[in-house]
Amino acid sequence: MSRILIVEDDRALATALSEGFHYEGHTTLVARDGAMALRMAGKEGIDLIVLDVMLPEMNGVDVCRRLRSRGNTIPIVILTSKSQELDKVVGLKAGADDYITKPFSFMELLARVEAVLRRCERFAEKLHTHAFGDVVLNLRTREATKQGRSLTLLPREFRLLEYFVEHRGEVVSRDQLLDSVWGHDAISPLTRTVDMHIAKLRQKIEDDPSDPRWLVTVHRVGYKFSG
Repeated sequence: MSRILIVEDDRALATALSEGFHYEGHTTLVARDGAMALRMAGKEGIDLIVLDVMLPEMNGVDVCRRLRSRGNTIPIVILTSKSQELDKVVGLKAGADDYITKPFSFMELLARVEAVLRRCERFAEKLHTHAFGDVVLNLRTREATKQGRSLTLLPREFRLLEYFVEHRGEVVSRDQLLDSVWGHDAISPLTRTVDMHIAKLRQKIEDDPSDPRWLVTVHRVGYKFSG
């Protein structure tokens, strides 16, 4: 399950939240102030932060703003009171993903936290996924499917296709492919090695390998991926 950082100076509330998340299978850490939260968020492998707005010395909105200014994308759910309507808006503008108003039930907070985690997981998955035609590549798991069925790609073939995805729309020379995909793994690889791998790759991803749609030959130059 997820690793949740609870940033709350009220010890009783922090303990109750921690016990509740533990009961639901999550791991928790607790920070009592903003400075501690900033330190822990940067090095503890946190999946989500539950962040109270009212904190000593540095409020939760400032903590949120500083994390985002550092490029930290950990999802954040802020806790506010009914009298802090402005803080909800400011907190969301500072980069919070959601908020909940005190007093709240733990089950409502849990539902919001898990909804934010699901959204972030789907977004992260989309960042690692590339689809063209009926082929889907998962660049994180190194898996591929065609028409929903598993597509067997050798490691070199997957890396070759990954390189084309990274340079889609560009004309890529055989020498570029040798340098970037083969590198120092092979002894003096030849340009015809690239052609052989392209031919095999076309057999797996193209509907008609003899008339390729995705991996197109650019005469006397190299290849272009149009996916």
